[in-house]
Amino acid sequence: MKVLVLHGVNLDMLGKRDPVQYGTVTLSEIDEALRSLGVELGVDVESFQSNVEGALCERIHRAHGTVDAVLINPGAWTHYSYAISDALAILDVPIVEVHLSNIHAREAYRRTSVIAPIARGQIAGFGLDSYLLGLRGIVSTVRATQANSSG
Repeated sequence: MKVLVLHGVNLDMLGKRDPVQYGTVTLSEIDEALRSLGVELGVDVESFQSNVEGALCERIHRAHGTVDAVLINPGAWTHYSYAISDALAILDVPIVEVHLSNIHAREAYRRTSVIAPIARGQIAGFGLDSYLLGLRGIVSTVRATQANSSG
C-alpha cells in the first residue's frame, strides 16, 4: 500500500512559525514520524511539500492510479483552493485532511474547508498526532475496502 502525504503552503516553516499554534515540530520530523509509522503499519509513505499551488496540483495529478490514499494538510489553501480540491476529487482513493492546530477554534475564515467535502475525514488540533492518527485511519480505511472487495 502506498500513501501520499501532501503538505501545503508555509508548512516548510514549521518549527520557526508561530509555535503557540503549530508547536515546535519541524516538517522533517513530521515526515520521519510518518515514515516510521508507515514501516510499523507495513505501508510506503511518500511526502511532498510545496508553496506553489500549481505544483501541489501537479503532484496530485501524478498520484492518479499510483497511490492507495492521500493524507493532506493543505495549510492556508484549506480555506480557498478550489484548484486543489478539484485535483483531489479526480483521485479515486480515500483522502484524509489533517491540521496541527484546531482550525475550528481559530479565526472565522479558518473554520471553512473546501477540502473537507471530498475527504473521508478531518483530524485537527493534535499537533504531530493529527498526522499519525490520520495515517492510521486512512490505512485502516484502505484495508477495510480491500477486504470487502476481495471477500
